[in-house]
Amino acid sequence: MTGISVVTMVSQLSGRYGLAGALSATVALASAVISPRISRLVDRHGQRRVIRPAMLVTVAAVTGLVAAARYGAPDVLLFGCAVGAGAMPSMGAMVRARWAHLHRDDVRLLHSAFSFESIIDECCFVVGPILAIGLSTALFAEAGPLLAAASLCAGVLWLSAQRATEPPPPPRRRHGGGSALRATGLKVLVGAFAFTGAIFGSVDVVTVAFAEEEGHKALASVTLALYALGSVLAGAAFGLLRPSGPPARRWLLGVCAMAVSMIPLQLVGNLPSLAVALFLAGMTIAPTMVTTMALVEQLVPRAQLTEGMTWTSTGLAVGVALGSSVAGRAVDVLGAGRAWCVPAAAGALAAVVAFLGHRRLSPRPVPRREGTVRDERADSEQPSGDVA
Repeated sequence: MTGISVVTMVSQLSGRYGLAGALSATVALASAVISPRISRLVDRHGQRRVIRPAMLVTVAAVTGLVAAARYGAPDVLLFGCAVGAGAMPSMGAMVRARWAHLHRDDVRLLHSAFSFESIIDECCFVVGPILAIGLSTALFAEAGPLLAAASLCAGVLWLSAQRATEPPPPPRRRHGGGSALRATGLKVLVGAFAFTGAIFGSVDVVTVAFAEEEGHKALASVTLALYALGSVLAGAAFGLLRPSGPPARRWLLGVCAMAVSMIPLQLVGNLPSLAVALFLAGMTIAPTMVTTMALVEQLVPRAQLTEGMTWTSTGLAVGVALGSSVAGRAVDVLGAGRAWCVPAAAGALAAVVAFLGHRRLSPRPVPRREGTVRDERADSEQPSGDVA
């Protein structure tokens, strides 16, 4: 809700889509810098001790951004608050780390759990834009960001209260001194997801602008909800399947499908055709996300799993920042109809990165990575005693 509600609020109060996109991009870029460090602290000290203070910083910053926008504060203050909003913890990584902890011995259950989590994510993306844009246009411009902050506060408090499912911090001797990005293949996932995030960020901005040009700005929320609904349905179907074959190949196909799905957007001429095109494009999202998390779970040492999952979110955040900013400028200069070239270009670049790097995602039989979830699984299956 946060990014799209900032775009809606600022564009309504100032009429400057360039500023709105830049502020949304600042939130995403700040999150890209801060979130992995928060997740690294989580891996060391546990979720409860870290995510609550981070949430308080984010809520305070979003509240300050709302006040600054309402009272016409200088742009520098708006951007300062947007940076503070980037302290938001990566809640998707926190929850997926819990699933990985609960189902670390059952690959099939973990696949279903990740699929279920993607469905829940997309349901939030269905409801979120409707609430954020709908309330900001129907009630007052600041309603969307305020509701987003309140939702974050409630969600963090609720999740952190669930002590039974929280992964225990590993022993200090297993923390290591490096970043999870040192894991083989993780850089490829993050790089491709940067351009994937650019798709999402640009689609959000251009959809709002396109709906306004059509004279129905409030319907942008419904159109974006259909984008997420397509992903929900695809995620439900994918979770019921038992995928076969190398996950790296499935991931490559998923990224390429997302890129191809941006082509029909260049031909839309009205909101109904845009809704259909985005619904079909959304069906490529959840399966790709599920496969990505499965790859991270295989590639990253268990002591750094939360950080590793957060890096994929960071890639998305960087992309959202770039996509939102570029799309906002494109709308201001070219108009919404021609600004659809931004997500198309982002999709093409994501496919190129995936094609060039997907071979690095295949697990190597030797040497075996010490400390990954797969290694712990294998160790637990060996008979006790000094077998080696």
